[in-house]
Amino acid sequence: MNYRNWLSVIGINEDGLAGLSATARSLVDTAKILVGGDRHLAMLPELPEDQRSRIVWASPIESTIQQIINLRGKSVCVLASGDPLWFGIGTTLLKRIPIQEITIIPSPSTFSLICARLGWSLNEVETLSLCGRPVSILQTYIYPNAKLLILSAGKETPQTVAKILCDRHFSNSKITVLEHLNGTKERIISNVASQLLDFSEFADLFADLNAIAVECIPNPEAKILSRMAGLLDDAFCHDGQLTKREVRAITLSALAPNAGELLWDVGAGCGSIGIEWIRSHPRCQAIAIEKSRTHFIAENAIALGTPNLKIIEGKAPEVLQGLPTPDAIFIGGGATVPDLFETCWENLRSQGRLVANVVTLEGEQKLFQWQQKYGGTLTQISISRAEAIGSFLGWKPMRPVTQWQVIKPF
Repeated sequence: MNYRNWLSVIGINEDGLAGLSATARSLVDTAKILVGGDRHLAMLPELPEDQRSRIVWASPIESTIQQIINLRGKSVCVLASGDPLWFGIGTTLLKRIPIQEITIIPSPSTFSLICARLGWSLNEVETLSLCGRPVSILQTYIYPNAKLLILSAGKETPQTVAKILCDRHFSNSKITVLEHLNGTKERIISNVASQLLDFSEFADLFADLNAIAVECIPNPEAKILSRMAGLLDDAFCHDGQLTKREVRAITLSALAPNAGELLWDVGAGCGSIGIEWIRSHPRCQAIAIEKSRTHFIAENAIALGTPNLKIIEGKAPEVLQGLPTPDAIFIGGGATVPDLFETCWENLRSQGRLVANVVTLEGEQKLFQWQQKYGGTLTQISISRAEAIGSFLGWKPMRPVTQWQVIKPF
């Protein structure tokens, strides 16, 4: 049976049906089944002869997705906000339904409308959504002069954003809240982050339907956290089990993260390698495997804007079974544990990267044996930091780290 284009996904803004193209309006008008939120479905006129079914998104949303799939072959139209493929329902549907069966017609995205109001260039901004996502992901996007466009989760989100900015000493940042964009109730409110924290003044000020634009302006005392590898050691909470800054930067360079790739951080300690892997790109993913310090990992992941870091408490290699196939593996602890390397190597995809760091002679022996059997390169990393010797300065060497890096062949 030919199921081509049985499903249409139409982006619609606050101007309702009037803002749709003729093609989009035709798909809405001729669909036998309409799917959307209460707000979107309310934009459609109730006609006496209109016998079409209307489905409102349920919670969890997966139940409605399955309901739509069960209607395959019937004429179904999903109403979405703005551009359905930009943090929208279109992306979710395409994970379950092939594009050959779907017609997607976007309207201007919320981000495009914000830029049009503020005169910002869309290619010079950072975009993110806090709808159904941890607000701590915002941490990664805060840096001097950044322009952020944020899809809000509700009327409390502007103040939540303001608090995060103030806690990071970016309290002079300008926040613009844009409500009901492109609709008759459109309203724009601007203030600095520190002023928005006055809850008594701003309680219930904002509409549930709002988006946020931020110009990030640091205070003199603000700590700037780069997305490049090698955050300062004091950016992490730890008990000493931390890959030090210089070694961490070298290690991330060897792991070579690319957008969308998955890392196993085995023997994660406080989670610094996995966290910096994710910080390198919003689509990077990591799993931290650690037997005893998972509280440090969780705290650091939230503070540094990587709440999606998956944490597995347990001892490798036993807990590695059944995990998603990684693109890269870092062994930061446990190199001498029996079968650990073999399990990692077996699960690593072809052309995946494996990097292992050790500081003991026993660990070096293992790396040498693996290098002799599987190839790759061995490197010794020796770092010294200048420290006080009385009234003078002298070099204090850190413990040398031996690193092995290898690419798994086809």
